[in-house]
Amino acid sequence: MPDLVLPTTSVHRSFLAAMDEFVAEGAEHTQTAAWIERHAPRWEEPQAFAAFVEAVRADALPATPRPERHVPCTTLWWVDGDDYLGRLAIRHVLNDFLLEVGGHIGYDVRPSRRREGHATAMLRQALPWASGLGVDPALVTCDVDNHGSIRVIEAAGGELEDVRGAKRRYWVPTSG
Repeated sequence: MPDLVLPTTSVHRSFLAAMDEFVAEGAEHTQTAAWIERHAPRWEEPQAFAAFVEAVRADALPATPRPERHVPCTTLWWVDGDDYLGRLAIRHVLNDFLLEVGGHIGYDVRPSRRREGHATAMLRQALPWASGLGVDPALVTCDVDNHGSIRVIEAAGGELEDVRGAKRRYWVPTSG
């Protein structure tokens, strides 16, 4: 049964295969695409992958240095044993950009495992994590034409606030 976990080296091989799927798909404008751009050439080496995992985990700490416009973020990986299925990010606070476009929670599922209910399960399991971080309700956004994400967000209790440009903006309760 899949579960949300903190990033771990135990899924190294599967993670690499998933990143190859995202590259083949032409992934852009996501956290996963940014990871690929910055880290992919070194990921093959176990030590480099371990350092990457530690850096992703450290991004949740307020004192960790981060690029301008980035906020503390808890990243969770959706795994089934040693099989990497996707990732979910919980941003602890919203800056102006996140309030308009990105929201508190963002997620993606590896291309070969989509349409199996993983995004819905991931988002539902993430809500208590977000609540524990003091995020309630959580802003979750998606593209206006992403009908799969619309269903995922609404299934988690998301209430549409508005549409801004190409983004639908939902507020999802995270506690009780």
